[in-house]
Amino acid sequence: MKIQVKLYASLGKYMPQAALEKGQGFLEVGEGTTIKALLENLNVPLETVKLIFLNGIHSKDTEVLKDGDRLGVFPPVAGG
Repeated sequence: MKIQVKLYASLGKYMPQAALEKGQGFLEVGEGTTIKALLENLNVPLETVKLIFLNGIHSKDTEVLKDGDRLGVFPPVAGG
């Protein structure tokens, strides 16, 4: 299955270079892969993840990914 993954801000360093070179950060994942499993596979420390959006909807890391999904992952954000 092919999904689009965007890791924002400080999480961007965990995105595989090969996926970035192909364009919009598309990754191949196996059937039944959860968001948590994908993040672990990318070596993203789960404690650095604050917000997860799946197809534009706030989601939990237990959601199972489907072909064509769009995943956005954000670290904690501060500002002022």
